[in-house]
Amino acid sequence: MDWMVWTLPTAIFFSVIAAILLGMTAWELVSPTVERRGFLPIATTRGDRLFIGLLSAAYIHLVTVGFTELSIWFALGISVLWLLVLMRWG
Repeated sequence: MDWMVWTLPTAIFFSVIAAILLGMTAWELVSPTVERRGFLPIATTRGDRLFIGLLSAAYIHLVTVGFTELSIWFALGISVLWLLVLMRWG
């Protein structure tokens, strides 16, 4: 991966995203999803909720870095918690 000049955190980030996508694919093959309504105002599938959660995590990190002095680890914790809530009840 030297040709991309990736740092270790960048490589870990994209590896985790790839692992999540592979896990969701396997889960979909084993147990096909059904659209449902949770607290979100639209009917969503697991994949929809994952996408919304990842997009939300990006915004949580941008707001944390751009407008606060808090650690990026705080943003990661909030993002993971939000993704879990969204996947369960969203």
